Amino acid sequence: MKLRVLGCSGGIGGRHQRTTSFLVDHDILIDAGTGITDLSIAELAAIDHVFLTHAHLDHIAALPMMIDTVADRRDRPLTVYGTPAVLDSLRQHIFNWAIWPDFSTVPSTERPFMRYRSIELAETVTFAGRHVSALPADHTVPAVGYRLDSGAASLVFSGDTGPCDAFWQAVNAIPNLRHLIVECAFPNHEARLAELSRHYWPEMLAAELKKMTHPCQIHITHLKPGQVEATMEEINRCLQAFSPGMLQNNQILEL
Repeated sequence: MKLRVLGCSGGIGGRHQRTTSFLVDHDILIDAGTGITDLSIAELAAIDHVFLTHAHLDHIAALPMMIDTVADRRDRPLTVYGTPAVLDSLRQHIFNWAIWPDFSTVPSTERPFMRYRSIELAETVTFAGRHVSALPADHTVPAVGYRLDSGAASLVFSGDTGPCDAFWQAVNAIPNLRHLIVECAFPNHEARLAELSRHYWPEMLAAELKKMTHPCQIHITHLKPGQVEATMEEINRCLQAFSPGMLQNNQILEL
């Protein structure tokens, strides 16, 4: 399995600021932030499965336009996976005919452009030997992280989360963990804001990473634009023992 970073920023602005979206091989998308807008129409049309961590706008912003763009190029529905609460948010607030058409009923309920598929915590969905599992997270809205497992190795994406013991317990149960993509949205001086919005800040992330029992490559995501350099400086100081790297657009991670 290969994961290509399409977007990994906590906001927009400038050439390299794209919100969260990861392309797995050619047909699986993890979150649908503004990062997918750099894909070609052919690349968008090849995506069959979209796994959402949660329903905040920076993680779903491009999904409605994506479906509208490629619907006439596909012969089967795009499947959107999420927890029941996430899918309910999409139904009520996005694909509701007021904001955007309900593509789960267009052009017909029998042959829609999009279909919803609920995924429960700890459930695994398998595609020809590739496994995607939902992991615990603790955010201001219902949220999950995801584990990708090729059999040879695993990658974990935390999604948006603050401190969450259940997440680290799940991570520690993965024997073949190679990559951990973990968020750190705010610098230390905004710890109170991070705590209220249930995101990590460097000092807290350093404390949480000490709960890990297996070494792996650490990749930092979801940095706020305008504070990237300052936050990464704090991360490198606080997390020196873990040798973290800042995730970059178009970076490829193999597992």
